[in-house]
Amino acid sequence: MDRTEPRRGTGIVATLGPATDSFEQLRALVKAGMDLARLNMAHGTWAEHEERYRRVRAVAAEAGRHVGILADFPGARLSLGAFADGRVGLEQGDRFILTVEDVLGDQSICTVAYPLLPNDVSVGDPILVNDGAVELQVTAVDGPRVITTVVTAGLVSDHKSLSLPRSVLSSRPMLSPKIADDLRFALRLGCDGVAVSFVRRAADVQEVHRIMDEEGHRLPVIAKIETPEAVENLEEILRAFDGIMIARGDLGVELPLDQVPIVQKRAIRLARHDNKPTIVATQLLDSMIQAPRPTRAEASDVANGVMDGADALMLSGETSVGHYPQLAVETMARIIATTEEDMTANGLTLAHGIPASWTGQHHSRGGPRQSLP
Repeated sequence: MDRTEPRRGTGIVATLGPATDSFEQLRALVKAGMDLARLNMAHGTWAEHEERYRRVRAVAAEAGRHVGILADFPGARLSLGAFADGRVGLEQGDRFILTVEDVLGDQSICTVAYPLLPNDVSVGDPILVNDGAVELQVTAVDGPRVITTVVTAGLVSDHKSLSLPRSVLSSRPMLSPKIADDLRFALRLGCDGVAVSFVRRAADVQEVHRIMDEEGHRLPVIAKIETPEAVENLEEILRAFDGIMIARGDLGVELPLDQVPIVQKRAIRLARHDNKPTIVATQLLDSMIQAPRPTRAEASDVANGVMDGADALMLSGETSVGHYPQLAVETMARIIATTEEDMTANGLTLAHGIPASWTGQHHSRGGPRQSLP
């Protein structure tokens, strides 16, 4: 059936991936209403990202649509080292040591490649492993070793993420050398904007601007709000960055889940006051990775994002690896349009939507800005 895209103001960001790698699939996303294509730089090779970039530019030009391309960078995350057997099972009450020494992990100890870990944690602090699947609590610090007790049991394996929700890290660069190289690649490619992870304060934008200045041009920089420090420093971050993304996945690990909706509404309210664009991300239509229809809760989540005043809503796995990428975009577009129609009828103010400078309107050809290495 030929569907007509509903009229709407709130933008749709769709993450690209294996599920949307063909020209046919990208044409379907553009027709369904994708306004901004997201390159998730945490996955894939430069060659894959360049090919996706070229396809989006070509399909958008063919359709006569302005579709922006956003390069989204992971943060320099803390992570465990390797285990002798690849993984271990931790039981509640177990003693488990995190050390900055170089050891091969086992049932009792594992390396963390962050030398200041013992300085940055205190007795009683929680430490979350694998996005919160396993919780540890600090019971003592002994030189290079942080002694913990397992609070929530589970499996941990090589290089799983580590989160310190109550700790202020004294020395962790926002951009690792690899992420800095990836940023240079995205700039040379010709992306329309970048999103950076684990922003903690306004000054973090300087790292990104330094690399942009070395490459000879600046793009809009979006701060991903996903840590307690970012929430605390939200007003100064809004003044320094060009927009924010409320990244509810990591935010829900770093903060209690009941606080996430409150942070979302406060962040959007402050951003609207400062006239800075906002993107709400993570699990908006998550069930559509596998199913052709969203849950009622997901439909309400999308509508609430619109009513909060978000300028764009983002699809992640729904379009990158899901079974129904086109349908996910169509469903989101329909919910947005229906919600905005009701808001207009009731005299409520709509969001401004994605800025024109983010939507590729300065691109007339499909190629990259520079010759790539």
